[in-house]
Amino acid sequence: MDKKTLYSRSFQASDFGEYLLKSPIVPPGKEQYMVRWVRKFFQTRVKFTENDWRLQLPLFIEILAKSGFDTWQLQQAEEAVRLYFFNFINSTVENPSVGKVSADSQEVVTPQKAVNAFLSNLRLRHYARTTEKIYLQWVKQFLAFCINKDKKFNDTNAITQTLAKDFLAYLAINKHVSASTQNQAFNALLLFFKVVLDVELSEMRDGIRAKVDRKLPVVFSIDEVRILLEKVSGTRGLMLQLIYGGGLRVNECCRLRIQDIDFTHNLIYVRDGKGGKDRTTLLPEMLKPKLKPHIENVIDLHREDIAAGYGEVWLPNALSRKYPNASKQTAWQWLFPSGRISVDPVSGRIGRHHVLDKMLQRYFKNILNSSGIHKHASVHTLRHSFATHLLLNGIDLRQIQEYLGHTRVETTMIYTHVIKDLREPTASPLDLL
Repeated sequence: MDKKTLYSRSFQASDFGEYLLKSPIVPPGKEQYMVRWVRKFFQTRVKFTENDWRLQLPLFIEILAKSGFDTWQLQQAEEAVRLYFFNFINSTVENPSVGKVSADSQEVVTPQKAVNAFLSNLRLRHYARTTEKIYLQWVKQFLAFCINKDKKFNDTNAITQTLAKDFLAYLAINKHVSASTQNQAFNALLLFFKVVLDVELSEMRDGIRAKVDRKLPVVFSIDEVRILLEKVSGTRGLMLQLIYGGGLRVNECCRLRIQDIDFTHNLIYVRDGKGGKDRTTLLPEMLKPKLKPHIENVIDLHREDIAAGYGEVWLPNALSRKYPNASKQTAWQWLFPSGRISVDPVSGRIGRHHVLDKMLQRYFKNILNSSGIHKHASVHTLRHSFATHLLLNGIDLRQIQEYLGHTRVETTMIYTHVIKDLREPTASPLDLL
């Protein structure tokens, strides 16, 4: 048998097709197309027999592109080949059990027990509450995926790395999630496997990755921002003005404390921002007359809470043990406290939390709908507008990077693409007729 025949016959078409039919990765009816693409790959790869499939794949895609196939077909072909080698082939040789508990005992760790163990580890590692919620959702979705593949699944000790690979492929192919969403799911699984199953996930770069789309952020013009902010009022209006004036993320604004406002130097201190970093940004001069009476009202509310016996605020990390009385001090109180008293789900203490971002998002949507501005925007659009308008005013890109709290300047550079047509807009040829 010659090498060409050997390469063309090595494709396990029937087994691969059965694998796809039993797995929810590929939408029903698409299995046959995935098999065809892989069969075509094996027919083509005989031209590059000296290379590994990872090196053969881009050459195969290049041949398809020259043959006139559409972009969506090229993407489907690449997904099919990666699914075959990375998911299907690996699943036939992988150890079926990777859980640490099964190696020591026969104790059955149900999905609910695994979720509880994962939650405990998140709490011990002091993850942000939003991150905790998102990671738990991804782990629950992953466990539901495992149950969907095997209705008798009830022991997380039986989870394999292949299941994680299949789940990530399912998100990309079946659910069409974005690259950032898939990466978020991967990070959640990475931690789950590490802290619950005591397993380090192997390198995943060869797996199916969601398509990375380069999208420019939606921004408001200066006039549009003026129209929006003229419609706002009260505490929620003040928060929106702070977000635009300082380029804050919505959760950063909600978590501001009284001590984070520096009226002397016109600065806002952002504590424990994205990535656990602190930074300073701009405090608009025009908001100082509004902020000062607002802070006085917050202090009065705090005094009432103290008199009622529940004036303690949540403190980060171990500060509550290091400084036992700090939770009642004025400086640590939320700048935008909730209107209700609530119970802390971790400590069980009764106190006043900060306002929730959902409240601000709903308020902004109502303002946007009544403004006559027809853009797909959210509160975060004000942050994008802050950066874009600073660039238009000639502020250095590095300075804007520091205001926004970006780790890499490349992230901030996206706004240079937004403003390139705003500075000197080119006349349409229609206008030159």
